[in-house]
Amino acid sequence: MKRTSFLIGGVLLAALAVILSACSTRAGAAALSPATRPPTNPPAPQSFTDPFAYCAAAGTIDAPDARYTGEAVPDSVINGFKKAAGLETSTEPMQMFKKTTIWRCMGNQVYACNFGANLPCSSKANTDKTPTQAMTDFCTANPDSDFIPESVTGHSNIYSWHCVKGAPELLDQVEKVDAAGFLEQIWYEIQPGS
Repeated sequence: MKRTSFLIGGVLLAALAVILSACSTRAGAAALSPATRPPTNPPAPQSFTDPFAYCAAAGTIDAPDARYTGEAVPDSVINGFKKAAGLETSTEPMQMFKKTTIWRCMGNQVYACNFGANLPCSSKANTDKTPTQAMTDFCTANPDSDFIPESVTGHSNIYSWHCVKGAPELLDQVEKVDAAGFLEQIWYEIQPGS
């Protein structure tokens, strides 16, 4: 009787060992499968020092991100901006242009804008057709004004407004919006080698 119990117990222990071993092997295989384990040498993120190569890879982005490691505003962007904007004969120092110019990518191309006088380069176009409190206040003070100045509407507003009996009223769309949502007329596409 003891011997039979011992044999049955031994068989059960052996079967349990086989089952545990199989489970352990499956769990280990799953843990080590290529789909679940991290690569031993993850690829380094690609970085760019050339804005044209960067935009070719980035597509459309509102401002250069960490992938761009070059000069903040390279001479190639400034020279391209001056050419595109018809400012090739400008005597403004290059350093001034570098301080007042920004660039971004749209449709895999480089675009640049120079802040200049009241140009909202870093702002998206305001397409809202709802009058602001500032417009309402202006029309209260100027009930029949033929226009509401940009100092009131904001320089990124794409519409012209006027006052009718003390209330702001929308007139026309006066600015275009580019594919990325910025004012089209203040952003210039920059050609490589400009």
